[in-house]
Amino acid sequence: MSKRGALTGQIGRRLAPKVTGMAPGVTSTFVREALNRAISGVGPLPPAAAAADEQLREQHGDVEKGVHEVIENHVRYAGAQGFLTNIGGVVTAAVAIPANITGLALVQCRMIAGIAHLRGYDLADPRVRNAILVCLLGEDSVQRLVKAGTIPAHPADLATGPESDQALDRAISSAVADDIISRILGKRMAVTVARRVPVVGGVVGMGADGYATWRIGRYAERELRPLANR
Repeated sequence: MSKRGALTGQIGRRLAPKVTGMAPGVTSTFVREALNRAISGVGPLPPAAAAADEQLREQHGDVEKGVHEVIENHVRYAGAQGFLTNIGGVVTAAVAIPANITGLALVQCRMIAGIAHLRGYDLADPRVRNAILVCLLGEDSVQRLVKAGTIPAHPADLATGPESDQALDRAISSAVADDIISRILGKRMAVTVARRVPVVGGVVGMGADGYATWRIGRYAERELRPLANR
């Protein structure tokens, strides 16, 4: 991560608790609804498992090649700003969340769900759903939150560990909601700067979203290791 990106993330995390009113739709309930739609399909995106299975067929049953294709496809989605706005708008029509941010979160959730499915995990399992959301936070944030005790374990352990409970579900949903707020703040800061050079700003935004999605995909690929019974 660049120094500028790290600084923006730090500022976002520090301000997030103070600016929930700026994004009143970012709640634990919203996070779970977004995850449900990412898995079951939303707008032009078919369900995560069906899309992943299609990639598996195209790769002649090679799971690892299928996983790589899932990541590459979603990186391309993340780079298409208009596409993200279209996806985000399906979920954010009634709430004050920027559609681009929501679209990116949905695309990334769907990518992680596709990886989990190909690796043999049951997307209906609440433990797996919690692991998907934690992957969405990215490796650096997960390390920090586990160390702080905000979440109890890394995605791999959550997906196969004890049954989840409401307290754990709330803690994870809250952490993801805070992360989305941080993204909103970071985007707003970037837009303020990019307005001076709109074309460059758009190109940078596309590249940043694609790169962020690639990093999260690679993290999920490492964490959600194949189950023995796949």
